[in-house]
Amino acid sequence: MRITLIAFCFGVWLLQQQATLPSARWLWILPLLLAVLWLPRFSQAVPETLRRLAVALLGVALGFAWAAWRADLRLADRLPDHWQGVDLTVVGVVSDLPQADARGERFVLDVERVATPDAPGLQRIQLARYWPRKGPRNPTVHAGERWEFTVRLKRPYGTHNPHGFDLEAWMLERGIVASGYVREKPLPQRIDASPDTFAAWIAATRAAIRERIVSTLGDAPYAGVITALVIGDQRGIPHDQWRAFTRTGVNHLLSISGLHVTMIAALAGWAVAFGWRRWPRAAERLPARQAGLLAAVLAACAYTLLAGFQVPAQRTLFMLGVLALAFWGRREPRPFSALAWALFAVLLIDPWAVLSAGFWLSFGAMATILWATFGRVGQPEKLRAWVTVQGAVTLALAPALLLLFQQVSLISPLANAIAIPVVSWLVTPLALLGVIVPPLWHAAAWLMAWLGQGLVWASALPWAVATWPAPEGWELLLAVVGTLWLLLPRGFPVRAMGGLLWLPLMFPLRASIAPDSFQADVIDVGQGTAVLIRTADHALLYDTGPAFADSDAGERIVVPYLRASGVGELSGVIVSHDDKDHSGGLESVLRDIPTGWLLHGLPAASPLLKTAPSPSHCHRGQHWQWDGVRFEILNPRVTAYAESNRRDNDYSCVLKVSRGGQSLLITGDAERRGELELLESGADVSATVLVAGHHGSRTSSLPEFVERVHPRYGIFTVGYRNRFGHPHPQVVARFRELDSNILRSDAGGLIRLTFGEAGVAASEYRPSHCHYWDAELPDE
Repeated sequence: MRITLIAFCFGVWLLQQQATLPSARWLWILPLLLAVLWLPRFSQAVPETLRRLAVALLGVALGFAWAAWRADLRLADRLPDHWQGVDLTVVGVVSDLPQADARGERFVLDVERVATPDAPGLQRIQLARYWPRKGPRNPTVHAGERWEFTVRLKRPYGTHNPHGFDLEAWMLERGIVASGYVREKPLPQRIDASPDTFAAWIAATRAAIRERIVSTLGDAPYAGVITALVIGDQRGIPHDQWRAFTRTGVNHLLSISGLHVTMIAALAGWAVAFGWRRWPRAAERLPARQAGLLAAVLAACAYTLLAGFQVPAQRTLFMLGVLALAFWGRREPRPFSALAWALFAVLLIDPWAVLSAGFWLSFGAMATILWATFGRVGQPEKLRAWVTVQGAVTLALAPALLLLFQQVSLISPLANAIAIPVVSWLVTPLALLGVIVPPLWHAAAWLMAWLGQGLVWASALPWAVATWPAPEGWELLLAVVGTLWLLLPRGFPVRAMGGLLWLPLMFPLRASIAPDSFQADVIDVGQGTAVLIRTADHALLYDTGPAFADSDAGERIVVPYLRASGVGELSGVIVSHDDKDHSGGLESVLRDIPTGWLLHGLPAASPLLKTAPSPSHCHRGQHWQWDGVRFEILNPRVTAYAESNRRDNDYSCVLKVSRGGQSLLITGDAERRGELELLESGADVSATVLVAGHHGSRTSSLPEFVERVHPRYGIFTVGYRNRFGHPHPQVVARFRELDSNILRSDAGGLIRLTFGEAGVAASEYRPSHCHYWDAELPDE
């Protein structure tokens, strides 16, 4: 049965790898495959093996069909294209915890009714509501309330880069069919403040607990951690703390992990069983053991719901349910079977869980613990068993962590050895008891602050984290097999040989860039710019992407891409000018990636320069050569920084990269003045590839400038349906008149340009790595 369950889950995973959903005509195969269930068991080995393979194939087909059916239903609810950007009046219930900041608030609305005539039906939407710049704020929303809003929506659409975060998949998993913002005219109306559905009541309860924690702890440094442990809302954890938890490998403890659910279930089961034995009349009707099992499962279910029903908590809840049924029926519990049933239940409810990192890390950790400990003849002493489990989990999850995050915490075993007992057996119980006795939250926060100081110190150690290029699929598979081999019981022949299977992962072979050639990756950062330029032995980053409300493109997009690409250090960084969509990620890049120097068009007093290595203004005449490739700054003039009437955009560092007769020209946000200066300077601005200035705004890309450059490729770095309307149709037309190939980051994702002996080759990431949930490409 375990093989069939795992086969079903494999079918679910297989569907999520498809570029398009399969046609319904393939469903006729299922009745044929169901016929294998009527086959008898065979006594001969070969026929029985074939029968089992047929049953496993049936499981794969059922999982594939189930996930395809669920995906078809969910995609049918998406916002039609012609309703994007149109005012819609909706009535619904705030179903999640709203998140407020200095600019406004964000929340999820479960739509009950769309009041706009002929409008499509919507299920769940994600909304942002911005505070007015002047005057008092309008009433804020609270979880569980029913509101009427006028909104403007668009389809889910994110950035597309290798090994990057897939926003569309994330929203699909959560059932969010559109995102947008609230219009304040007409004024939003609160219809009902009292939750009248179970989901709304859960959301309101979680919100009330969060408010009590905030009011009790105030501005205590680790109040966000206490909130995360009680209700699973991690958004209140400050960035610096979260970074320390990640670098020390204890971040799994700051979510509602399986360990926490197990602990709550065990405490509830023990307490009920203890009291039940002292109540003879109750014990006569129901044995104390079964009463404890029932209480444990109910407590685990309540805590899982309170925590937002996250995947690690789901896995533990379902495993506990299976094991409780086994104990209830007085059967021998089988942990591997329980894990398989939990895996099946999670994917039956949520077929998109396989797309989340938490799914793989949670089930991977549990499977590793069972593999390394269950069924062993000799049981080691407790301390040795603890060390064995920590080492096994660290080793087994390393390939997945390298694939998902391109880094592994080396200090994780030591940090977890201290953090797990403190968080699981002291902080978490105090935090949960604080719901009844709020002063206990102070004790929990004090303990967490004590632990947090040590974790911050440990995270700053230079050897705390190892970074690695993202592994190839075959390298990952070999490492997983090698891990299983290494974790076999002691005495197994040549067990150490499993380490050899790790060698391809540890010493990856990657295609190198030849001398006299270079590669430029225009990273998809939305409405902003970030271009990685690599030669044989050097790497240069031009701009670092935009800043966001709670983070920046440097941390979320650029740094992960650099690590996944094997760029461990940058020879230099150029920040073209003082604009957040170009300089927003600089601090994160400089913090996480060793960098040689910084050229910039920033003001001399810019706070971004405080931690910058060897900063200096870019100016015309600067040039250097790396590995046979020439780099030169064409603008601004040296005297430009003394001109008080100069617009920020015209301080943009204009970079030209050349090899042979091929070249790349990047003008930043240079507008009319900057482009005219380039034309008047007499510099050779002709280029094979031009990254259009100011994202294709009509204030840039003058006809005479585009004519002089005469590019074969015109690249526009723009965000999907951006509010500026970039690129402007007139600008696109200028490039088309020259027969330039138009490439857009919103349509193609990351754009790779290879300059070599064979000429210039351009490729786009999104068209070749699309999934069935990806939105349609925007029109040019």
